[in-house]
Amino acid sequence: MEALSKILFILSNGLMVPVILLLFYFLGKSLVLVIRFYANYTAHKQLRNQVSPLLDTLTPQNCRAQLEPLLSMKQSDFSQCVRALAEHRDEPAYGERVIANYEVDLQQKLAHSRNLIKFGPMLGLMGTLIPMGPALVGLASGEIATMAYNLQMAFATTVIGMLIAGIGVVITQVNQRFYARTLNDLEFIYQMLQK
Repeated sequence: MEALSKILFILSNGLMVPVILLLFYFLGKSLVLVIRFYANYTAHKQLRNQVSPLLDTLTPQNCRAQLEPLLSMKQSDFSQCVRALAEHRDEPAYGERVIANYEVDLQQKLAHSRNLIKFGPMLGLMGTLIPMGPALVGLASGEIATMAYNLQMAFATTVIGMLIAGIGVVITQVNQRFYARTLNDLEFIYQMLQK
């Protein structure tokens, strides 16, 4: 039994380096997502300011004329979907497919920040628990410096893991709201084109 305990101890200590490297990877990824999030946030705001007034006055009779500014917008996923819906307005199955594919693309975009929410705390917890074994060994042998170093490592990995998850939560919540609204707008446009 003691041999098995030593093997588990060695294996868990061997995971510390990969856990720290993964924490650095996800921290870097979260910082990149923050920069992308700012760019996407401003693009979403501009889209919202352009689309809302058009949709407020959209009727089945003026649908084609009202959508013309959206069709001439710079290439974005939203404008491409509107263009596809307008070009195939007499094909309901095609329109439903366009909207479903757009929704799948939005879910794929959300997956990046959702991964931060999952992996940040998991790696932080692993980074907390792995050094606790050596810290307890250091305490038992009277090596306070070893114990202090391992506890410092444990707390640092926890904080970084929670920071990664926090960034993921904020980005996911804001993007979900924007994506839900654009999806709702697409469905509204689709319904107006069908009438």
